[in-house]
Amino acid sequence: MAAYLPHTPGDIQRMLQAVGAASIDELFAGVPEALRLARPLALPAGLSEMEVAAEMARLAARNAPATGLDSYLGGGAYERYIPSVVGSLSGRSEFFTAYTPYQPEMTQGMLQAIYEYQSMVSLLTGMDVSNASLYEGGHALAEAALMACAATGRRRLVLGAGIHPEQRQVLATYVASLGVELKDAPVSPTGATDPQVLKELVDGSTAALLLANPNFYGGLEDGAAAAGLAHAQGALLVAAVDPVSLALLAPPGEFGADIACGEGQALGIPLSFGGPYLGFLACRKELVRRMPGRLAGRTTDNRGQQGFVLTLQTREQHIRREKATSNICTNQALMALRALIHLSALGPKGLAEAADLSLQGAHYLAGRLCQAPGVSLAFSGPFFCEFTLHLPSPAEGVAKALRQQGILAGLPLSRWEPGRTHDLLVCATEVKTRAQLDRYAQALPAALAQAKEAA
Repeated sequence: MAAYLPHTPGDIQRMLQAVGAASIDELFAGVPEALRLARPLALPAGLSEMEVAAEMARLAARNAPATGLDSYLGGGAYERYIPSVVGSLSGRSEFFTAYTPYQPEMTQGMLQAIYEYQSMVSLLTGMDVSNASLYEGGHALAEAALMACAATGRRRLVLGAGIHPEQRQVLATYVASLGVELKDAPVSPTGATDPQVLKELVDGSTAALLLANPNFYGGLEDGAAAAGLAHAQGALLVAAVDPVSLALLAPPGEFGADIACGEGQALGIPLSFGGPYLGFLACRKELVRRMPGRLAGRTTDNRGQQGFVLTLQTREQHIRREKATSNICTNQALMALRALIHLSALGPKGLAEAADLSLQGAHYLAGRLCQAPGVSLAFSGPFFCEFTLHLPSPAEGVAKALRQQGILAGLPLSRWEPGRTHDLLVCATEVKTRAQLDRYAQALPAALAQAKEAA
């Protein structure tokens, strides 16, 4: 099979003539000879399309399909039911291939979708305004923290115990060169942030209290108390929330948060080995000009017709750099579109049903698992769809034993906290049937015995 070369010898000669070079070698004469390719690449011979397809099928057959595993993993990425309409509509070419809508006259459909997405995020979080989305949850948390620092003029952030450890790392990277101090509050026996320590940490130099609800351990926080504590010191409350939980729990706007953010993967976006995901960010209207990224707005043109535009763009590409809030170059519009279609398909009732099934399933599973010898809940407080188990054997060994039975038992917390060797974070969402939950519970005692023997 001959190589495909887009340029003919005549094309090459005309280009060389235009730049004043007699040959390809002369064109690259400025590159040191030691850095030039001295020998042909050791590539295999070309194959026909049919041969390539057969080879790819052979390689794919070596993979172990993840569909055969019953997963109870969570920790920020969740297996949830996605209606087929989400993929069908978001996969249309006018959406799937669309780029950032710089020219409103050409991209009214995408701009309207972004506007509707913003409206739904605002309704879901109980906040006044939402932006057109961010990269993922860690990015959204970091941008929310920077908003709080800019709004208050302070350089100190207090982090609740349940902030996802990986999102905390993203935040630490963001503020590393900005002189921002991060103070971490410990978790209490209930699984929520220790309120007494919060009172000591939040003071007149604090820009914001960052609180996850539900938090990383699965526990629920007292948002209203946190808001009162922060506001009494002139600080803001940033609430990092699970969007599905908001169908049952009080939204951030209701309990007094100033900024709401989170990971939107649970809204119609498959797990996909970690991305692309979706960060959402919403705030009170007083903070709108501190918000990063862009906002789509609805207006009327000179003929009185409804139209959609990018009404606020605070990127350094659009305004003076010293006045810009960020340099966010994309808005994850395709992922935001999937979230919009997902929320539209489920509606308020459907989202509440998904949340309630998750709540009931997780509590049922926790009760069944705690019937195994030596197994208990690590925390005593309420939880939504995730909970932390304390096991009599190291969680890594138990998880390994259960995986041999086709069960991904959860996330051993020693991955993030070396001292929590016996703690396992378990998640159950609306996709789990009673039979699956019972199978996990029935498999656990044998896995505990196997892990104990191996230890």
